Amino acid sequence: MDHSYPYLASLTREPFLFYEMRTTAKWMCNGLNDDELVKQIVKQNLFQYPTEKSISRIARACIKRLHGLENEPLISGIVSQPMDVAKQICLYAMMRQSRLIWEFMLTVIGEKYRLRDMSFGKIDLNTFFMRLQEQNDTVASWSDTTITKLKQIIARVLVEMEYLDNREADHLNPVWLYPILENGIRSNGDMAALPAFNRFS
Repeated sequence: MDHSYPYLASLTREPFLFYEMRTTAKWMCNGLNDDELVKQIVKQNLFQYPTEKSISRIARACIKRLHGLENEPLISGIVSQPMDVAKQICLYAMMRQSRLIWEFMLTVIGEKYRLRDMSFGKIDLNTFFMRLQEQNDTVASWSDTTITKLKQIIARVLVEMEYLDNREADHLNPVWLYPILENGIRSNGDMAALPAFNRFS
């Protein structure tokens, strides 16, 4: 998979979105095309958002993220699998769509698992962003507010996925890669993603 695409700060508006991803995947599996999907989600206010505009924007973000999986069994897995498994597939979808999440999950989390270093703290997030700001003009141009928001979103994802017990946790939990996702990652030829899920062979 090509990770030379730009870093985007759109995660500040499109965080993990598990509930929305599951809802969108369900309708996608019913054979609706993208425009029909958005129409249905807006018409029935399936996300329970206050404005049509916000529903439509997030619906399109979810559709894009689901298409980014390029893997039908994984899309239906988000609908049919138990919540823990479906969430893990959604994290992989998020990684494939966001270069920022991809690199964080591999260079920080995957690397810690590889070294069996389970310590984790705000310093890990700070170091990751400082390094990116030094290396990349786009990231360097982001405001402090944006960076702070992105750190919060990443931390929230780690808690939601049980990599961390809570926002104040000082250590990572070992995670288990579910077989359906492992098969999907391998069939996508995305073996580089495995360390993010504590898998090394």
